[in-house]
Amino acid sequence: MKLASQSQLSSWLPSIHPQVWIFAIGRFLSEVGTGFTLFYAPIFFVNQLGLSATSVGVALGSASISGIVGRIVGGSLADSEHWGRRRTLLLATAISAIGSLVLAATNNFTILVIGSLISGLGIGFYWPAAEAVVADASQIDNRRETFAIARLADNLGLAIGIVLAGFLIAIIGNYRWLFVIDAISFMVFFGVVYLGISETEQQQIEQSEKIELFASWMAVLSDRRFLVYIAVNIFFTIYISQIHSTLPLYFKNFVFVESTTEGFAQTTISGLFAWHLLFAIICQLPVTSILKSCSHTLALTVSAILWAIGFGLIWVSGTAPSHHLVWAILALAVLAVAIVSYNPSAASLVTDLAPENQRGVYFSINALCWAVGSFIGHPLGGWALDQPQIITNSYWLYFILSVAIAVAILQYLNRVLAK
Repeated sequence: MKLASQSQLSSWLPSIHPQVWIFAIGRFLSEVGTGFTLFYAPIFFVNQLGLSATSVGVALGSASISGIVGRIVGGSLADSEHWGRRRTLLLATAISAIGSLVLAATNNFTILVIGSLISGLGIGFYWPAAEAVVADASQIDNRRETFAIARLADNLGLAIGIVLAGFLIAIIGNYRWLFVIDAISFMVFFGVVYLGISETEQQQIEQSEKIELFASWMAVLSDRRFLVYIAVNIFFTIYISQIHSTLPLYFKNFVFVESTTEGFAQTTISGLFAWHLLFAIICQLPVTSILKSCSHTLALTVSAILWAIGFGLIWVSGTAPSHHLVWAILALAVLAVAIVSYNPSAASLVTDLAPENQRGVYFSINALCWAVGSFIGHPLGGWALDQPQIITNSYWLYFILSVAIAVAILQYLNRVLAK
């Protein structure tokens, strides 16, 4: 079986476009910096600056407002013959670096909101162009694997960043340097894109194949199949937002260590999320290979069920009389598999639905789901953490119920795609 697996991997790895590998290196370096701040930002703003969890959730959620603008404009720029994917990526990384520097200087709610708005704008410009670059360089027979390589680079960078951040905090205890390092990583990513990324072949589309901006957006918004996918995709992005903002604070302030009234130590939280990403890295290619024979909707249904199981285990980690760390480890392992089964299938489905000359706009709307998910998920999680513990613990059970709605939409999408 091991030889068969190696043969399967070697059959498609050489067919991955060289530009995907270069882009993956850039994403890896950038995500190392993001790993320094992703899980520590809410802890810093709440426990160090003294802001309430609700206000931090609102501030982080405000990034979705500028993110919506960035995604709409960024998708159109990515499809533009005068601008294209590459320039959009350069603009995105420059804005993101500025946003990280503003967050490093944060000392009150107002500056936090400003930094979040700038960062959200950068992320908004980034995702439509980034996904379009990978989609352009993929082929139908290796599309999921191509997106899996990009996600693998993201997760590997995040894991290394989280571990290094834990060591840095333990040594110097200054959270602000985490944001400075994040800004530097965006500058490095800017260099990789500038030197190593060129416009892909699909971007060189004949003028006759170009369509007007307004007509392009109207065509996407009239695609019934895509709109049904968008409805269910918002559920997934809300789930993912909980891992980034709500869960670190939940582990810190609500999951108590046996015989104490304190939550997990920062080094323990660092280890937990490093484990989460490490397990995602280990599972990414095998899970992608297993689900390759499944339809996109079936793969997403598997992911939804895993999310329900993961949320159930988080609830157990906060309510069980003992072994809280064990339950937290199991929960993050299941959620890791849920994410790696979601990302490649979702991105591949968007690529299959989108005409080549409209991929930027399709991925723009797909990326808007992440803005909406953050806009809903961050404040919702912050509100839940400010409630009595019985309400905070029950919060995870409501997510399990929401998965039933997501699965029902996926079954409807499957019927729509079949027609």
